[in-house]
Amino acid sequence: MARRKVAQLNALIAVDKPIGVTSHDVVARVRRAVGERRVGHAGTLDPLATGVMVVGIGQATRLLGMLTLDIKSYVAQIRFGCESVTDDAEGEASREVPVDACLFEESFARDALARLLGDQMQTPPAYSAISVDGVRSYKRARAGEDVELAPRPVTVHAAELYGIAHEDGAPVWTAGFTVSKGTYIRALARDLGRAVGSAAHLVALRRTASGSVGIERCLALNTLSVDIARASALDPVAALDVPALVLSEAQVADVLCGKVVAPHGELPAEGARVALVREGTLVALGEVACGCVRPRDVFPQPIEGVRL
Repeated sequence: MARRKVAQLNALIAVDKPIGVTSHDVVARVRRAVGERRVGHAGTLDPLATGVMVVGIGQATRLLGMLTLDIKSYVAQIRFGCESVTDDAEGEASREVPVDACLFEESFARDALARLLGDQMQTPPAYSAISVDGVRSYKRARAGEDVELAPRPVTVHAAELYGIAHEDGAPVWTAGFTVSKGTYIRALARDLGRAVGSAAHLVALRRTASGSVGIERCLALNTLSVDIARASALDPVAALDVPALVLSEAQVADVLCGKVVAPHGELPAEGARVALVREGTLVALGEVACGCVRPRDVFPQPIEGVRL
């Protein structure tokens, strides 16, 4: 078996996904830009959507399933008067209703958005990447199958009206949402339309934050390079939201061999997960055990971007 090539970059970055490309396309473009095959992302965005995507490069791909990115923020544009089969502007119209004048009133819109707040069960769009018996839901829907996905618990933490536009006689609400991981804004738009006695679908979406990573941290894909990615790497310790302990040079060698170490500094509680760092890099993740730290996830090529 051929040995994997040593990565020239091991880092988490945030990119501003352009409209019209898939999340898979973003990964492919990052691979070309940094010359590294091992690239992945945390949190899919539909082709229609733009905004924050957290991307792992090299060893940092191992962190993607551990990141604390449970809260997402979006700015959405929702058009009333029509539902679509995909719950967004890419699908054919599935239901049309006359537009009520109240949908142009900001006070009505604010009240309707306020009623979305809190915990709820949401039925995901049929055209989604959720697997049904091993097949993506959107593939079944495109094949003409009648797909009914089970409702899932989600939380809407904030829903704020930014404005109402008039487009060809239809109201388009621009609203900001902060929601739990796994919430479909397309489905939120669909359900909002039904809740106000109308029909609605999503016409534009921008993710403005994923966990603690805001849009201001994002890099443009068309100018991305190894140097730019390295200079703008996300702090993996902050992204993981775990305490950090600094290793000595000798302890780095021990950790890379899987040995238990006793880093300088106050240890968190027994069983807590900690980051083991050295000179701006993440060397390993470990677990506190009997007054020491036992390495659990060791990165032979340390992950860059640590800022203590």
